[in-house]
Amino acid sequence: MNRPSHKIPHRPGAGRVPEATGDRLPTKGGDDRLVRFLAENTDLSPMQARELIREHGHDREQLLKIARTMKAES
Repeated sequence: MNRPSHKIPHRPGAGRVPEATGDRLPTKGGDDRLVRFLAENTDLSPMQARELIREHGHDREQLLKIARTMKAES
């Protein structure tokens, strides 16, 4: 008799790990709000804003400071 293991999930897809983007798991709601904030308050493109967040974290003040420095250098 084949009895399923008690450790195997019974819901479709329940045993899968969420797909990671890069080397980290996606955050709840994504980074879209922070990306939009940086793009609107600096001259960065959304792609540049995402890269900045990925490299330096989610601290808005630090990201704004770095983004303004990037703007001044270019």
